[in-house]
Amino acid sequence: MGTKTVDETGVKTDVDKTDEAAKAPEKAGTETADAETPAGDEAGTDDAAAEDAVAADDVTGAAGNEGPTGVGQGAGAVVSAGLGIVSLTGSWVGTVASARESLIGQLETSSSSDVGMLIERGYGNAWHATALWGGLFALVALIVGVVVLARPAFGAPGRPQAPWIKSVAWAGVALGVIGLLLAVLKYTDILLGLPSTG
Repeated sequence: MGTKTVDETGVKTDVDKTDEAAKAPEKAGTETADAETPAGDEAGTDDAAAEDAVAADDVTGAAGNEGPTGVGQGAGAVVSAGLGIVSLTGSWVGTVASARESLIGQLETSSSSDVGMLIERGYGNAWHATALWGGLFALVALIVGVVVLARPAFGAPGRPQAPWIKSVAWAGVALGVIGLLLAVLKYTDILLGLPSTG
């Protein structure tokens, strides 16, 4: 049973009911705080997850922006320069082709006494074979160098080509042009032509 008290107006009130009524808002406030706490925790968890996602995107974006490292372009530039040097100094393929043409010319003219024909088939054809192979190497060097120099135009925008790659590629192009010019001059007998027999 609740305790009855008489207030100043002389009205009897139930003390227990009054206490319960006073405690009711406190309980409601506590329940509201309890209900809000998980939401706050969930919001904090969502914020942390969003930050993790942004960090992951930054890492992925950085890795994606790296793109190609230019190893292929550097290798192409070196190959171009190397082929250009080979076109000027000669290659074993050109040497073998020259020796073969010389041998064939000697076999064809073994029974001939014509000195002009002997020189032309025994040495002229060999010289032309050397010039032809040198020109082929020079042409390949020129093509590879041009491709390396033109590659950035078809790659990722905003990624400049390394200076050393450009330098080596330009060297390959220059050597290719020189080698190709010399090959044409040798093949047409303008440069170091065969001696005259007349």
